[in-house]
Amino acid sequence: MNHQVIRTIRSNVEQAVMGKPETVRLAVVALLAGGHILLEDAPGLGKTSLARALARTLGCRFTRLQFTPDMLPSDILGANVYRPATGDFEFRPGPVFTSVLLADEINRTT
Repeated sequence: MNHQVIRTIRSNVEQAVMGKPETVRLAVVALLAGGHILLEDAPGLGKTSLARALARTLGCRFTRLQFTPDMLPSDILGANVYRPATGDFEFRPGPVFTSVLLADEINRTT
């Protein structure tokens, strides 16, 4: 990926997330390195906006998953669902099958 493309990605994301150029820079670096990003901040300071902007800029699918105490693995991964018409099971993928996943309030789940 050339420098101009990287600058364009940063510029597009910075338009959605004002006042956090270092956070945007580090997010783009992590993305280019093939890593994951853990965003910790107070409510309302742009974590969701950053994730959405990255996904939109890259043309990727974005999913936000709100964790809760009663969440089950199938709520994240998906499940096999029985189809009586065919007598078969069909896998219904969960929200983890996306390009950009925002897992919100991870600390709430058990």
